[in-house]
Amino acid sequence: MDNYGTVYGVINPGKPYKVVIEAHADEISWFVNHISDDGFINVIRNGGSDHTIAPSKRVDIHTEKGVIKGVFGWPAIHTRKGKDLNMAPTIENIFIDVGAEDRDEVLKMGIHVGNVVTYEDEMTTLNDRYYVGKALDNKLGGFCIAEVARLLKKNKKKLPYSLYVVNAVQEEIGLRGAQMIADTIKPNVAIVTDVTHDTRTPLINKKVQGDTKAGLGPSLTYGPAVQTKLLELVIDTAKKKKIPFQYAASSRSTGTDTDAFAYSNGGVPSMLISLPLRYMHTTVEMAHKKDVENVIKLMYESLLSIKKNHNFKYF
Repeated sequence: MDNYGTVYGVINPGKPYKVVIEAHADEISWFVNHISDDGFINVIRNGGSDHTIAPSKRVDIHTEKGVIKGVFGWPAIHTRKGKDLNMAPTIENIFIDVGAEDRDEVLKMGIHVGNVVTYEDEMTTLNDRYYVGKALDNKLGGFCIAEVARLLKKNKKKLPYSLYVVNAVQEEIGLRGAQMIADTIKPNVAIVTDVTHDTRTPLINKKVQGDTKAGLGPSLTYGPAVQTKLLELVIDTAKKKKIPFQYAASSRSTGTDTDAFAYSNGGVPSMLISLPLRYMHTTVEMAHKKDVENVIKLMYESLLSIKKNHNFKYF
């Protein structure tokens, strides 16, 4: 573990050529920012938390004394008249209720400004086809890289390089964990897995967001941070092993830890394998079971395609 909490392990350590497979570990959340005299709590974002879904959600407030339960309250519809009837949640008007009489009771619970607040967790399946829950972005990525490591062990595969299995922090607030660990490891290659949007659901413009559908396989991204030769190796591997995949494009940054690895250490060949996800940054994120299986399979087979001292130079 590094100084900020990124966790990593090494398979076949000590080789001069180093490959990373990575997923980020952090989830969106809130910080306690203010406690009113009446005992209600106001928050600020920690990552891309969506204020519009907050009302009526149950939350966990993480304190030195343990987890304190609370809810995001909201005025009943009966009390909202006229222009207030369609009142929308904003970062200024959402609040947490922990059942306290006043500010002093909140403080006695161990809650103070700076405590992290997360939504309550509940992992379910839908139609025996989708995993459903909060923070599948990117806990499923962490599961995938762990499964790759397990398969290498199970199948007794001997790699010609050192493989670093990395679960990095602080992706949600600027790719900072990946930035730090890339400088520590100094890898020769990085294969990152994260989530992308299933754009076939209502209210999403496919012409803007691209055309990606859950169940049709992982999404492989073209973009400035994605090293073309490494991407070609993964695409060729997918075709050879008959692993379904989809194409995507990013005009500037991918918005994932791929960017942090790619632009570190003078430039590290990096690429992105994305898991299609519905309703990202909500408490009901949905991922297709087949896509999870195929992300694991594609990452595993791609690692077996990388040779000792593999040269990914463009020319």
